[in-house]
Amino acid sequence: MKFDPQALDDLARKLGAALPPQLRAFQEDVEQNFRAVLQSALTKLDLVTRQEFDVQAGVLARTREKLEALEQRLAALEPPR
Repeated sequence: MKFDPQALDDLARKLGAALPPQLRAFQEDVEQNFRAVLQSALTKLDLVTRQEFDVQAGVLARTREKLEALEQRLAALEPPR
């Protein structure tokens, strides 16, 4: 999965802005390091896009509907106990 570089830049910038004033001189270097660490960490995660998630949620919903229909058909075919 590819991550939006602008979102990573924004997050790195926010993290850099949260640095204490004594470290502001190093802010650009810190932001670059934050970007690299964030990119590395996010790449290791097994994430899907929202679109992929929505597609799979739809597939699951249809599968559940079919399963319920099959369970009802099976119940109708079974002899009463």
